[in-house]
Amino acid sequence: MEIRGVDPWWAAITVWAIVNAVNVLQAAGFLTRIWTRSMATNHALGYGILALAVPAAAALAAFVRAKAPWISWAGPAVFLLFVALMAVVDYISPIEFRSPARPIILVPYLAFFFGAIVLMGVPMFSLDRRLWLVTAATAAALLASMGAAQLAGVG
Repeated sequence: MEIRGVDPWWAAITVWAIVNAVNVLQAAGFLTRIWTRSMATNHALGYGILALAVPAAAALAAFVRAKAPWISWAGPAVFLLFVALMAVVDYISPIEFRSPARPIILVPYLAFFFGAIVLMGVPMFSLDRRLWLVTAATAAALLASMGAAQLAGVG
């Protein structure tokens, strides 16, 4: 299988699966914050996001080895930066930075998170419009759940 000349094709599909898994996991995390008034389930779902670093690193290595254009490898690279920051501030040495907001942590956290989502999702637009529409739908679900959590005061 080849996606319009993308080499390696499996890395592009892997990145597509990662971005959609992140969107779904985090959307579920935001919704559980509303239902439970707790971060516990969201925190548990974060381990799934951390685990996605393994296939992201494999896809990144494949893109670099294949000398793929920067747009192919930028998403997995930024995602790995996000996962490293998330691992430190949410799991290894937990720091409360959401409430009250600590911009020195919150700004890079959100920039890496949303930057990774955009950079992993955008390449699929030109590769396979149907797969990109799935990503657009899961991203919309993420944004809607985030907005709902904000409105409920648990964002």
